[in-house]
This record gives sequence, structure tokens and C-alpha cells, in this order.
Amino acid sequence: MTERATARGAAWGRPASRGPASGRTAPGGIAEVASVTQRLAVLLSGGVAPASAWQHVAASTSSAVPRVVVAGGMAHADSLADAAQETRGLERGAWLGLAAAWSVASSAGAPLAPSLRSYAASLRSLAETQRDARVALAAPVATARMVLGLPVVGVLFGLALGFDTMTTLFATPVGWGCLAVGGALMLGALRWNRRLVRAVQPKDPAPGLACDLMAIAMSGGSSPDRARVLVDDAVERFALTADPGSLDEVLDLSQRAGVPAAELLRAEAEELRREARATAQEQAAALSVRLMLPLGLCVLPAFMVLGVVPLLVAVVSSTVGSF
Repeated sequence: MTERATARGAAWGRPASRGPASGRTAPGGIAEVASVTQRLAVLLSGGVAPASAWQHVAASTSSAVPRVVVAGGMAHADSLADAAQETRGLERGAWLGLAAAWSVASSAGAPLAPSLRSYAASLRSLAETQRDARVALAAPVATARMVLGLPVVGVLFGLALGFDTMTTLFATPVGWGCLAVGGALMLGALRWNRRLVRAVQPKDPAPGLACDLMAIAMSGGSSPDRARVLVDDAVERFALTADPGSLDEVLDLSQRAGVPAAELLRAEAEELRREARATAQEQAAALSVRLMLPLGLCVLPAFMVLGVVPLLVAVVSSTVGSF
């Protein structure tokens, strides 16, 4: 094992439940990346050297990523991209976005602190979007989970009435058929619910990232062509998802109007974040209606098959047996 891999393993092996200096539980995920980015910006604006800033942040956060960056001993953007591979989902994309912002600012000679503040604001907006989505999803998801228990309630109701529905389900051909059909319906409802919930989760870790990176590059005095090259290289280098469509429109507007592009780019990035947040809220609100589909097409039929049909069979069997 190389020295770099050993250092990285040691850093990730440390407990991450509490920050050593803060003594409190950290938020984790996108919010944690935003917190680390903001702290870096504050330290750098106070005159702290980048290497020292990373060391201070690593000692005050529960996230293992800054500790891996400090232990890596490489250029910060490369070390951060390497550490981000230990995370997943939106959090990985957020760390890679931070690495891209750091790389573009360093290459363009742009001030790091303002650049990181801008990216931290982007991440906080995404974290708020995630919180809004969780709040909006809480009621429909809880309702869906409760309704999934209806078939079990039907079986228990039959037992409470004194009918041996369990024997009917597990010891008769009719019961076996009910179990097969009801189980398939319940499994389909569960997978359908999960797919619906996943579909409304935010997927872009940093909406407007291309505009943010372009604004960072141009704030360092780079020409539009040079800035575009830096942004494209960073997007490709860190395997980011960044839509260049809005970027091209803003640059064209800036050129035609003869105004600096940096502020237009930041405004466009903010607008894209607002649109992403509104879209996430709309999708979460619509989920409560969509969840009625698996309820009506899978859960309620499963309730009939597992709860009502065995009860009717048990009633008929006990009635016939009494004559």
C-alpha cells in the first residue's frame, strides 16, 4: 500500500460522528460541504494560507473529506477530487464541484475567498431544496408506508373474529394462490413507491455550476475564451454535469450589450438555482397524488387477496363444517 493510500485510509478510519473542536453533531451531506466551503472562504479572506485553512477546517468538522485532503499532500483540487470518491450521490458531486471551483480560481488567478463564498451559497440553496423536498414528502411517504400494512391488518382482523385465516393462507391451495398474488402486488407497490420517491429527489448537486465557474474564471481577469477553456477543462477533469446552454446565452448577451459578464453569470446561476428549487417543490407536491396509483392498483387489491378472500374462505369452511 502506498503512503498516499495509507494516509487516506487513516483519515477515513477516524470517527466522523462529531467534529473534534465543535463538539456537536454535523449536518452531513450537501449541508456539510456548504459548511466546509464557507469556513474555507472565511479563513482565506482572513489571510490564512490555503494549506493552513484546510488543516483548521479538518479539525473542526465531522466530515472525513478535509482530513483526506490534508493527509493527501497533493494540490488541493486533486486531493479533494480523490477524497470525493469515498462519498456518493449528490455529496460526491458537491465535493467535485468544490474541487472544480478551487481549480478554476487557482488557474485564473481569481481570489479564492469570494469564489468559495459564491459556491457555498449555491450549495446552501441546494441543501434548502433538499430540506423542502423532505418536508413535502414526509406526509405522503408516511401515508404510503402505513397503507402498505393494510393486508396484514386484514389477516389480523380475521383472527380477531375467531376465524383461522392463517391456516387458510398457509395450508390450502386457495391460500397459497392468495399469498403468491398478494405478495407480488405488495412487492410491486413497494418498488413503485420507491421509484416515485426517487424520481422527485434533486439530482444536480449544483444547478448553474457552469455559470458559477465561468464567473470565477472571469473575475480573475481571464478573457471569455480563456475562461471558457478553464471551465470546460474543469468540467471534464472532475466529471461534472454542467449544462452549457445558459452559459452560452449569458455570454452572448454580455457581448451584445457590452457589459461585464461576471455579474450576469452569477445572476443566471442564482436564477437556475431558484428554478431547480421550485421544480423540486412542485414535484414533491405532486407526489402525494402519484402515490395514489400504487395504492389503488396494488395495495388495495393485495388487501382484498390477503385479508378478505382468506376470511371469506374461512367463514365458508367453518359454516359448511358445522352442518
